[in-house]
Amino acid sequence: MTYRVCFVCTGNICRSPMAESVFRARVAEAGLEDLVAADSAGTGGWHEGEPADPRTVSVLEEHGYDSEHTARQFLPAWFARRDLVIALDTGHLKALRRLAPTEEDAGKIRLLRSFDPAAGDDLDVPDPYYGGRDGFEECLEMVEAASTGVLAAVREELEGRAA
Repeated sequence: MTYRVCFVCTGNICRSPMAESVFRARVAEAGLEDLVAADSAGTGGWHEGEPADPRTVSVLEEHGYDSEHTARQFLPAWFARRDLVIALDTGHLKALRRLAPTEEDAGKIRLLRSFDPAAGDDLDVPDPYYGGRDGFEECLEMVEAASTGVLAAVREELEGRAA
């Protein structure tokens, strides 16, 4: 059975597509594509159907990541088909917890930077949308740092399923 991870930010055009792309690359590098699937969504539907922000696309491509993406909104019914739902900041975390139909579903939600031991107490990935390109580069750095920990946690879950 495939382990499913969904990354969630506000509009699904900056942070969450970046996290999805980086995590998919980590999954491929680990040879786990047949066991792990990743997608992303927004807490709102403002950008549904749109591609990722051009700055997200250029930063991803310059660092060798796939940038194919179409924005969509996270729906409560999706919890049933996701093993891990990763919020990019505490606002998303709260919104997702309000959407969770059950306590079990709420237990699937984590903050991305909680997987990065070097993150300290600041677990939010800042929204780069209203800033310059440097904010997108900073976002990518945070996402890359946390992706290693996300992959380790998913591997642990997969091993637990096999046992």
